[in-house]
This record gives sequence, C-alpha cells and structure tokens, in this order.
Amino acid sequence: MSASAKNERYPQLSPVTDNTIKGFSKKVNKVVKLKRTYLAQSEYSLELAENTVMKTAQHNMRFRVYDLASYNFSELAQLYIQQGRYSEAKWFFLQSNMLSRQQNNDKLTISNLLNLAEVKSKIGDFVLAQDDLFEARDMASAHGWLTDVISVEKKLKAIQLSRVLNTKTELRYASNAKAETASVN
Repeated sequence: MSASAKNERYPQLSPVTDNTIKGFSKKVNKVVKLKRTYLAQSEYSLELAENTVMKTAQHNMRFRVYDLASYNFSELAQLYIQQGRYSEAKWFFLQSNMLSRQQNNDKLTISNLLNLAEVKSKIGDFVLAQDDLFEARDMASAHGWLTDVISVEKKLKAIQLSRVLNTKTELRYASNAKAETASVN
C-alpha cells in the first residue's frame, strides 16, 4: 500500500450547504418583556458629558454656527440642573435664549423660557420665573401652539403653588406676624 492510499483525501472545497431560512424551524418563541431600569448618572459621566457638550458649543460658537450652539447651551444647562448647579444653568439658558431669539427659533425660545422659569423658581426668584412664563405664554399663543400654552399654564400654576408653600406661615397672615413680633418683644 502506498503512503497516499493510507491517508484519506478530503475535497478541496467544502460542499455547498443551504443556509436559507427554510432550514430553520417555524417554532415561534415567546416574547419576553424586559423592564426598563434607570441608572443614576455618576459624577464622572456627568463630567464627561459636560466636557463633550462644552467643546461642541465652543466649536459651534467659534465657527458662528449659532443655531446649533443655542441647542448646545440648552443641553449644557440641563446637565447643570442634574448636578444642582442652578446659577450656571440659568446663565446658559439665558445665552441659549439670546441665540435662539437671534435665529428666530421660537420653539427653542419657549422651551428655554420654561426651563429658565423652573431654574429661577428653584433659586427662589418666583416673580422673575412668572415673568418668563408670561412671555412664553404670549409667544406660544401668538403662534397658535396650544400644547405649549397648556404646558406654560401648568408651570404657572406649579410656581404659584410652590410660591405659596415656600412663604413662611407667620408672614402669610398679618395677625400671625403681629402676634409673632409681640411675643419676641
């Protein structure tokens, strides 16, 4: 027997197989629903997001792409709200608001005014927050955007309620304030 006869020879190309869908079973698998889980962002991820958005905003401002820069400023302000840095969020909403007015982007202006009013109410500037909401309501009603008008009205009611809740009870009624000052003296 020769050396080549001892070893089995394999074909050079593998045989063609049918990999179409016909070969799969028609059994339908049961769909499993997964619950959505929300993970709080870490300080590190918030810092990374802040750096990324800041670089993008700087790039857009440098090359005078103001419409995108206004969205970048708004996004940056939202990140600052998540971190509880309200004064910085207020400043970036004001910048975004200024740019969106220059670009005549009224949807973004209304959104910025709503967010700015929320930040101002968290800081404690309820009168300024109401002024922003009145302006947003006027702008939305001028365009006929009913959903925006409704959302502004909801925010106005929420701010008025929080304003009442945050006032001190002894200052809420004059009789209580007089009794309080008399007991101190």
